Amino acid sequence: MVTEPPACHDRRRPETRVGRITRQSEVEPVGVTVAPRRRVAGAAPYLLAVSLLARFAVTYLVPNGTNFIDLHVYVDGAATMRDGGLYDFVYHPVIPPLPLQFTYPPFAGVVFYPLHFLPFPVVALFWQLGTVAALYGSAALVLKMLGTPDARQAMAWTALAIWFEPVRHLFELGQVGALLMIAVLYAVYSTRWWVSGVLVGLATGMKLTPAVAGMYFVGARRWGVVLLSAAVFGATVAASILLGGAQARFYFTDLLGNANRVGVVDTPMNQSLRGAIGYVAGHDVGYGVPLLAAVAVTAALSLAAWWRVGADDALGRIVVVMLFGLLISPISWTHHWVWMMPLAMWLVLGSTHPRARVVGWAWVVLAYVGSPWLVTFAGDTGRLDGRPWYAELCGSLYVLAAVATLAYLAVVSRRSG
Repeated sequence: MVTEPPACHDRRRPETRVGRITRQSEVEPVGVTVAPRRRVAGAAPYLLAVSLLARFAVTYLVPNGTNFIDLHVYVDGAATMRDGGLYDFVYHPVIPPLPLQFTYPPFAGVVFYPLHFLPFPVVALFWQLGTVAALYGSAALVLKMLGTPDARQAMAWTALAIWFEPVRHLFELGQVGALLMIAVLYAVYSTRWWVSGVLVGLATGMKLTPAVAGMYFVGARRWGVVLLSAAVFGATVAASILLGGAQARFYFTDLLGNANRVGVVDTPMNQSLRGAIGYVAGHDVGYGVPLLAAVAVTAALSLAAWWRVGADDALGRIVVVMLFGLLISPISWTHHWVWMMPLAMWLVLGSTHPRARVVGWAWVVLAYVGSPWLVTFAGDTGRLDGRPWYAELCGSLYVLAAVATLAYLAVVSRRSG
C-alpha cells in the first residue's frame, strides 16, 4: 500500500472541520484527457433543462405519473392539528389503494400547517422546484467538499440524479428527503458550530432519521454541534407539545418506534436490513437474532470504513454514517436512498483508486435500474409464494450493495492504489 503524502495546508478552511481539500490534479490520473468532462460541463445547463422538462412532463402529462400522496399527508394531515386530529388523520389515495397516516414528529405538523392555506397544485409545484434546488445544492456542496467547486458539473449531476430511482420516488410521492439531505450536508460543510447544530436539530425535529448524522459529529469531536443539535431538537419537542398538546404526547409515548404504523416492513420497498431479511424470510423478523447479527456485522464494517476513510475526508465519513443509518433503520423506503447521489459523486470524483470509481459508477447504474421498484412492479408482494432466487436478490439489492461497499471501504483505501 502506497502511503499518501500529507495534504497541503489550506488557509481558507480548517481541515479539522470540513476535511481534506482534494486538488483537481490529485483526482485526475496522469495522461487522462479532461476534454470529455469539459464537453459534459459545457452541455450541463441544456442537460439539466431537458431533464427538468421530462420530469415535469411525467408529473403533469402522464396519467398517474405523480400522485403526491405523501405531500397530501403532510399538508392535509397538518391541517387537522388545530382540532387535535393529527395522528387520527387518514388519507385514502386512489392509487395505491391503501390508507396513509401522518407518521412524522408533531413538529413537522407545525411546520407544514401553514401550507394548507394555499391551493394544493401551487404547493406541489413549489415543492418540486424546492426538491430540484436541494438536489443541485447538494451536488454543489459535494463538489466544494471535494475541493473542486463547479456549477456546471453540479448541474450535470443534478440532471443525472433526477432519474435515480430513489429520486424518482421522491418526486412521485412529494417527499422531503432532498431537503433533509442538503441540511445535513451543509451542517457537515459549515465550520460554524451553531449553524451545524441548528440544522441537524431542526432536521431531526422534522423527521427522526437525520439524527443518525449526530454520530458523525460525535466521531469528529464537534461537541458544540452535538450539544446544540440536541438542545434544538428538544426545543422542537417542547414547541410541539406546547402547540399540539395531547397529539405530541401521544407521538412520543405511543407511536415512537412503531414501524408497523409506517407500512409493511418485509417488502422490497423497505431497503433496510430488517426489510431485506424479512423479505427473504417471508415475514417481519422483528429484532430477533438474524437482525441483531446483521446489525453487529454492519456496525463493525462501518467503524472500519470510518477509520479507513480518515479524519481528513468529511464527505466520505458522512456518507459512511448515512449508509449505516439507512441499513439499521427499521424502515428505509427507497426514497430515503437519495444519499446515492453524494455516495456516487464521492467515489467517482474524489478518488484516485480506479476500483473506487468503478464502484461509484456501479451505484449510478443501480440507481437507474431501481431493482426494488422492478420487483414491486412485477407484482411481488414480499411473501415467498415460490418466487425465484433472483427476485430475492433484486428485492434486497440496495442493502447488499451498501454492505458490500462498506466492506470494500473497510479494506481498501479510496485514494491510493
